Amino acid sequence: MDTPAPYQAVLDEVAPRLRRLRAKRGLTLAALSEATGISKSTLSRLESGQRRPSLELLLPLAEVYQVPLDDLVGAPAVGDPRVRLTPRALPNGGTVVPLTRGPGPLQAYKMIINDRGTEPDLRTHEGYEWLYVLNGRLRIVLAEHDLVLGPGEAAEFDTRTPHWFSSADGRPVEILSLFGRQGERMHVRAKPRA
Repeated sequence: MDTPAPYQAVLDEVAPRLRRLRAKRGLTLAALSEATGISKSTLSRLESGQRRPSLELLLPLAEVYQVPLDDLVGAPAVGDPRVRLTPRALPNGGTVVPLTRGPGPLQAYKMIINDRGTEPDLRTHEGYEWLYVLNGRLRIVLAEHDLVLGPGEAAEFDTRTPHWFSSADGRPVEILSLFGRQGERMHVRAKPRA
């Protein structure tokens, strides 16, 4: 059975990759043979490209080298689907954790907002925000409106409206926030259309 060209190119790179790994680790063929249980001649043929790599040969090598199997075969990079939760401190107290990656029209955040005092410092900026209180009590001032939201309550507003958030009772409040940078609005349907 003939190997398709793209796969053959990947397989052709395994031999030099194995040679580089062994040299980098400072191992002899004899030491590698002892560690993997693979004969020196088989290892030599693998590294010279005279022996076709197989899973039963690559798995013990990956274990000894302490590298993923993908590193031995040079598997193509695949996008990481995980969202890295890297918290950032908010300038006026609290923490924000981005829940989305990349430059999409809507961004999601988990925010922990501390007590910021009783005097609102109203701000405006481009965008549109939807927020949902997970835990605690959130004081939100939107222009002339001064509201307190509890767990399970939500608010949405144009961020060009002067606004300010704080904990309503001195304890940190957790919220989920969806933010559209250029006035992007979230589309909410309360019930299916008939």
